[in-house]
Amino acid sequence: MTILVTGGAGYIGSHTVLYLQEQGEKVVVLDSLQKGHKQAVVDVPFYQGELHDNAVLDRIFVDNKIDAVIHFAADSLVGESVKDPLKYYDNNVIGTHHLVKKMIEYDVKTIVFSSTAATYGEPDSIPIQESDTTVPTNPYGETKLAIEKLLKWSDQAYGLKSVCLRYFNAAGADPEGRIGEDHTPETHLIPIVLQVALGQRDNVKMFGDDYPTEDGTCVRDYIHVMDLAQAHYLAVKKLKSTKQSAIYNLGNGQGFSVKQVIDTCRNVTEHDIPAEVAPRRAGDPAILIASSEKAKTELEWTPQYPELEAIISHAWDWHHNNPNGFEE
Repeated sequence: MTILVTGGAGYIGSHTVLYLQEQGEKVVVLDSLQKGHKQAVVDVPFYQGELHDNAVLDRIFVDNKIDAVIHFAADSLVGESVKDPLKYYDNNVIGTHHLVKKMIEYDVKTIVFSSTAATYGEPDSIPIQESDTTVPTNPYGETKLAIEKLLKWSDQAYGLKSVCLRYFNAAGADPEGRIGEDHTPETHLIPIVLQVALGQRDNVKMFGDDYPTEDGTCVRDYIHVMDLAQAHYLAVKKLKSTKQSAIYNLGNGQGFSVKQVIDTCRNVTEHDIPAEVAPRRAGDPAILIASSEKAKTELEWTPQYPELEAIISHAWDWHHNNPNGFEE
């Protein structure tokens, strides 16, 4: 099977490419390299370009007999999406529109889409289930939900089968330390805390300590990036065998607070990591935890690294050995 991975040089994309290679699949990568890193993908046909570029899409589908697409390419910063929503609609929604048109043109009818828990907005209940209401509270979540609906109607009209994976907080790194997380700017909690351990930041800020949680800090569901990669592959295989579109949550099913994350980082790194309380951020729910029972049952997905310590240990191995990320 030949799988096109858009955004394949990004954080989750590159780990998925690595996982697919380990399963013996042929992989083709498209990435603009605005945020991705060419060094994160090796031994694959690589195309640098945008989803808006019909010429590069034509070249990919003509050069390679693509059997399925895993679609990661997107802008994904919530704060930026609020400041510049048109950028997000252009890159995420219109970019996906271009991709789907080309897939239909070249008779590729299988796509696994990287969606997000941000489609739910403020959760009605915990844990969040796929049937819960979707009322995003920012343009990022809105664009992802719009793409889910684009895929739903494309199934009805053109027979394009899709799996949308709504995942929660991706974390960790390749357990063998070959690749890891490298964002500029970094916005994810675990790498920010590890940057403090490396001396690259003075402290970590905890945005609010008066939430209705056990220790007053926000609780989030962290899922290992390689467990996400496995789920994308299982979703492709499920689509190929059943020809049934679906939506799945991907999470750990348990939550960890900001304080728990910082304490675990202290234990793993054996560094004193200063933390200080800062004002709450607007729109931060107190608790976000996924129910992933549907994915576990229907995809036969079993996370291999559910423990927070393992997630942080793998991330630390990468950051400690690559303090400047993919830069030499």
